[in-house]
Amino acid sequence: MSRHRWLVRRAPALALLLAACALLLGVCHGGHDFVPDGGTVVAPAGHHHGRGGAAWRPVVGLGLTHPPVGPSPLAPRPRAGKPGRVGQQQGGAQRAEEPNDEPYDRSGGRLPGDPVPDPGLGDEPVPRLAEADRSRISCARNLARVLPALLILVGAFYDYFTPMAFTAGPLFTAAPLVAAPLFSLRGTVLTGIAALVAVLTIHIRLGIVFKVDALTEVVTVATVGVLAVLINILVRRTDERLASAHQIAEAAQRAVLPEPDRRIGGLDVAARYEAAQAGAFIGGDLYAVQDSPHGVRLAVGDVRGKGMEAVAAVAVLIGAFREAAEQEATPEAVAQRLERALAREGTRRKGLDAFEGFTTAVLAEIRHEGGLVRIVNRGHPPPLLLHADGTLVTLAAPNPALPLGMGELGSWPDRAHEVEFPHGATLLFHTDGLSEARDAQGRFYDPAARLAGRTFPGPDVLLATLSEEVRRHTGGALTDDMALLAVRRP
Repeated sequence: MSRHRWLVRRAPALALLLAACALLLGVCHGGHDFVPDGGTVVAPAGHHHGRGGAAWRPVVGLGLTHPPVGPSPLAPRPRAGKPGRVGQQQGGAQRAEEPNDEPYDRSGGRLPGDPVPDPGLGDEPVPRLAEADRSRISCARNLARVLPALLILVGAFYDYFTPMAFTAGPLFTAAPLVAAPLFSLRGTVLTGIAALVAVLTIHIRLGIVFKVDALTEVVTVATVGVLAVLINILVRRTDERLASAHQIAEAAQRAVLPEPDRRIGGLDVAARYEAAQAGAFIGGDLYAVQDSPHGVRLAVGDVRGKGMEAVAAVAVLIGAFREAAEQEATPEAVAQRLERALAREGTRRKGLDAFEGFTTAVLAEIRHEGGLVRIVNRGHPPPLLLHADGTLVTLAAPNPALPLGMGELGSWPDRAHEVEFPHGATLLFHTDGLSEARDAQGRFYDPAARLAGRTFPGPDVLLATLSEEVRRHTGGALTDDMALLAVRRP
């Protein structure tokens, strides 16, 4: 009997201790929690007890809505146009870089059948929202995680300090339901136990634990707790299936656009792709690097359109480029092979895509000896040549040609132009996602003006700097895909 009285006296403290544990679990257990994009959890309405024999009355169920915690996809705006902005030649005095004598691999980029590495998307996940928005989302996420414990604590104090005619039953009932999609299985079970112990503690303290209405409330809270556990298991299984599908989609996207080796044909190479659409790793932009008997050949392009049709065209172009780069004697011939590949791709498309599909592209061939680069431009933003002393040259095409896929409009032979590629210099190829990135006032990001007079220790540092500056320029969100490719001659 004395042990029973001791438990009755200590029951409120035990209930509060369990609620505090659930509160700490909600704050700290964020690594494995799955939080859906949004939803409403409604506690069931029921009859609740009055204290001291008071009449019972129905209480409306408590509706709880947790905020979304993941970034909402930002739909990209339609592209303003394909031709890029041409920067002006500027100069500055900086010291030249030391040559890099590391061994290199002449095998070119990896093929889809090879092990898939990180595609050069950056060491950190690409942010989709501004810093203020991410801070608000983080605050909402933390609030959602502590909400079940707060419901139990508020319910316990409410029942203990209010008159007999009032009840906090809906708060106890809602707590495990809110925890189900937010917490792990252990956290959901602990939340349900804490809610049940809190209800039993109040009833025992008031001496109404064996009344029919009180037993009904206890059974209701226990039943809802069991349902919350089942919901949590279902959410976990769905989360695992979604994660598996995401991994498969990620591997497929990386196989379409593999990362080039860091060293190809004696050149330092770096590539970076940032997709505007949240959850995507690639889109309608492309890059490829391939060593060949004629020199290191490169391609950077931008497919008209978006979605899976654009990705399909990217796969066709990269496959055609790798084959043509090994077989064709000149970059002009490579461009013609890509033209024919796009024409074949257009025959299987339906509607306007069969006639209006095109791709802006720039092809380059860097000779193994002699320090020359030959460039064929098909309506693409011109590459930039950054010298070791900071001087920047925009390599605008003297004889511009139509984009790939528009050969039916006429016959214009490709004419490559040659440019000196000295030691220590870096060639930067980019898509219009860089040159057409806008700030809040609608001003474009001008890479030629921003990079003039600056030097970088390597192509990877150059691309990381560009990506960071574009993010700051646009306020943290991209409206178009951005592909960057930098090649440095040691």
